[in-house]
Amino acid sequence: MNRIHDAFQNQKAFIAYLMAGDPNLAISAEYILTAQEAGADMIEIGIPFSDPIAEGEVIQAASARAQAAGTRLDGVFEMVASIKDQMRIPMVFMTYLNPVFVYGYERFFAKCTEIGICGVIIPDLPFEEQSEAKSIAAKHNIEIITLVAPTSEKRIATIAESAEGFIYLVSSMGVTGVRSEITTDLSAIVSAIKKHTNIPVAIGFGISTPEQVGYYSAIADGVIVGSAIVRIIGQHGEDAKPAMCEYIQRMKQGLAGV
Repeated sequence: MNRIHDAFQNQKAFIAYLMAGDPNLAISAEYILTAQEAGADMIEIGIPFSDPIAEGEVIQAASARAQAAGTRLDGVFEMVASIKDQMRIPMVFMTYLNPVFVYGYERFFAKCTEIGICGVIIPDLPFEEQSEAKSIAAKHNIEIITLVAPTSEKRIATIAESAEGFIYLVSSMGVTGVRSEITTDLSAIVSAIKKHTNIPVAIGFGISTPEQVGYYSAIADGVIVGSAIVRIIGQHGEDAKPAMCEYIQRMKQGLAGV
């Protein structure tokens, strides 16, 4: 299995987010492979959910499209399993607590291992309540990725010292979505995190241009781009591959040090 640390090995990481099942599961599989070929170092796969509280309108719309196309959790597992042997980079799930809890922690994390997923992001799982999920995930060699928000200043030491995989640094308050300007002092937050851990830090929420990729990857160990990619898929549907590939290539070229 590809591991999370592989994405950051001696390089800055470009992490691409795609919604499973948008526009359908078969095309999702193709788009994940396309993102890999375009240069992504890790794929974050969103699991459609009816109440995606951390998402802006672009990813909410993608989730709705995926659900309307009949995407369900077992179908997502089957789709990822179908490309497992073709993946050379790590894959992580981005989901909400309800689907994991209903499916069952033990069953969910065992399935993740079986299909090649190496980490899970659960934005509505409070840090203080992670222990139960983490203990079960660890049995299956799955890392729970913790988010750090601009409001997390007083808890950075505690969060960083127990972090796994990588730390997902949220660029600004609010939901996901393209932003023309990010005003948070992310450099100071990254510096504070690095005082307590050597685990990589990737910045997400709002990054959409090569210039932003260059700036924020100079501050951190990697960047996460989601809404801009999902918007391309929303615009082109089953014909998004050329535009998505060209966009990811441009973004990857923007990484600091490339």
